[in-house]
Amino acid sequence: MPRQASSKVSILSLSRRHMIAAAASASVGIAMNHRRATASQTPVSASTGDDVAGLIDIGGRSLYLDCRGSGSPAVVLEAGFGNDGEIWDSVALPEDQSGPAVFPAVAMFTRVCAYDRPGTYRDPGFPGRSDPITGTRTADDIVADLHALLTAANVPGPYVMMGHSFGGLIVRLYASMYPIDVAGLVLVDAAHEDYYDAVKSVLTPAQWEAYTNAPEPEGYPGLEKIDIIASAEQMRNAAVASPLHPMPLVVITHGKPWEWPEEYPGDALEAVWLPQQLNLAALVPDGQLIVAEQSEHYIQLTQPDLVIDAIHQVVDTVRNLD
Repeated sequence: MPRQASSKVSILSLSRRHMIAAAASASVGIAMNHRRATASQTPVSASTGDDVAGLIDIGGRSLYLDCRGSGSPAVVLEAGFGNDGEIWDSVALPEDQSGPAVFPAVAMFTRVCAYDRPGTYRDPGFPGRSDPITGTRTADDIVADLHALLTAANVPGPYVMMGHSFGGLIVRLYASMYPIDVAGLVLVDAAHEDYYDAVKSVLTPAQWEAYTNAPEPEGYPGLEKIDIIASAEQMRNAAVASPLHPMPLVVITHGKPWEWPEEYPGDALEAVWLPQQLNLAALVPDGQLIVAEQSEHYIQLTQPDLVIDAIHQVVDTVRNLD
């Protein structure tokens, strides 16, 4: 899924060229710079209810973790392709959106953690806060990292996991691989495992190449590389081998069409999306589908209240089931 960062949230494509076209505004960059300058870059522990922000050693390399609030179940936020953990925070909100952002709002009613996958950024020219890693990765690799991170940081489960875009596929795969650790899911315009094959079928070969393999742009050294086809196959296999157990599930999808580049078949691409979102909502009994009528892809930025309410609902349901 595409990367975002600007006062005008627009959807382009997975290509890095298009991600750079949506680079962060100067005001967002200034706020983000302050955050990076003041956040801890030494190893931390997230086992207490205190707010923590810093590096967690997962065995030879470290990932940046930010946890706030207190209470159970803990909410784990998984960003989309290219986005780091700040996509959930106030610094990422468009200039015309007063908030509150998802991260600080959820911290008011339970423990919530976000992290940076290697090679994810909020602003051009800044190195990622997590240790870099080379090579192309898959969803399996990311799930292994996240499990190691939550274990090393002593973040107690079970979790309510929320994933945006490609992050939605990651949290579903996590729930299949570690079923006793996941008590609820919120999927925000989440990628379905059949989406990428459907995209490939309607794009020209040149468009598909740009969508998946654009050159690494200047200012984004080490940007994460993900094999989306292999990742989708991993999710497909896991869904058969270990389907989701009954749990609270809310799926939120965009109500405004994505702004694809003019030369792309936008109507055809849009047509494959909603049926797959309906499929996601039907993965468990009583799964819910919500259409964010005022939003394109970055619903957590344009309608954060909708996302916050969905998380609160799932958290409350999990608590009532205990």
